[in-house]
Amino acid sequence: MSRRAGFAAYLVVTAAYWAFMLTDGALRMLVLLHFHTLGFSPVQLAYLFVLYEIAGVVTNLCAGWLAARFGLTRTLYAGLGLQIIALLALAQLDPSWSVAGSVIFVMCVQGLSGVAKDLAKMSSKSAVKLLAPSKDGALFKWVAVLTGSKNAVKGLGFLLGAALLAVLGFKGAVFVMASVLTVILALVMLRMPDGLPKGMKGVKFSAVFSKNADVNWLSLARVFLFAARDVWFVVGIPIYFYSVWSDGTEAGNKAAFFMIGSFMALWVISYGAVQGFAPKLLSKLPVQSASGLAASLAILPLALALLVWFEASGLTLLVVLGLFLFGALFALNSALHSYLILRFTTAERVTLDVGFYYMANAAGRLIGTVLSGVSYQLGGLTLCLFVAGFMLAISALVARRLPVVDLS
Repeated sequence: MSRRAGFAAYLVVTAAYWAFMLTDGALRMLVLLHFHTLGFSPVQLAYLFVLYEIAGVVTNLCAGWLAARFGLTRTLYAGLGLQIIALLALAQLDPSWSVAGSVIFVMCVQGLSGVAKDLAKMSSKSAVKLLAPSKDGALFKWVAVLTGSKNAVKGLGFLLGAALLAVLGFKGAVFVMASVLTVILALVMLRMPDGLPKGMKGVKFSAVFSKNADVNWLSLARVFLFAARDVWFVVGIPIYFYSVWSDGTEAGNKAAFFMIGSFMALWVISYGAVQGFAPKLLSKLPVQSASGLAASLAILPLALALLVWFEASGLTLLVVLGLFLFGALFALNSALHSYLILRFTTAERVTLDVGFYYMANAAGRLIGTVLSGVSYQLGGLTLCLFVAGFMLAISALVARRLPVVDLS
């Protein structure tokens, strides 16, 4: 593929990924806030996302093989199409259903959304390895731009979800997102250039398990890195802020929705912006290894946990500022991981190794999601933050097995 054609394909893949992540972020915020106002406990809220994360583990394990067998464009289209189906299904939720029935239904729909997300993510990230120029550190830069912009768009999705919930209600918001994503899918299918792999017959499923030690150690470090984020991010911090910012009235709830959505949006947008500049930022830091970065990050949630425990003056502001700093450092960790997996793999195994790596990513989110609900119910935000610090310490220890690579 020529450089110009490769860049065109990269832009189309990126646009498709942006559209998907916008709805993914909005859907997460919609579900979390809607069911919290219905009286769901932190553990019940965590249950709503459990199948989503389990589906991510299974999907990523299979997605690399599916892409190698059937081609990257087909798995990308499948991810977008399944998300549309999931949104339309969620619109069928009936308020008269029992709590148990609602939980089971939303879990199943979220599971379908989890399959969709990881098909789209694996396809997009694998395409970068094949489309990026091979000179002048271009791979790290292209990965950073795709990952950073994706998270910025997902952050906008958090704000969009909270706003749509307040303005249109749950069902109206879901229908709007499904309609927009349908238009995007049609445009992507019309504009996708030729050149991405079409798939190869005879690829065995057993090939998804990597024999590359660097890929395996990186994937294990990724498990604990993302568990550390989601243990406070999924349930803990939104419910904590809701308790601080809402007075329980309908007007108070709407105000809290906007404030929580705004925080989550700005946090993820800032996190994405840092990822986009990660190649330049990392080159200026004294610590550039995955192990050193994770160890440095572990200090922050532990310090925040102590502030919450002792109910420091101006606590809410300190938590907000501390979590923004956490987001910046976490973004550098995540961006380095995303580069390393493509550095460690080969063009022949890229979909398989990226799928395996994102299976580990989903496993970390699953662990963090469950622990978020349990930790908040048992010990509030303090315990969520302590657990996050512990997870980061484990990630740092695992990452010591990785080679330190030249980032230029």
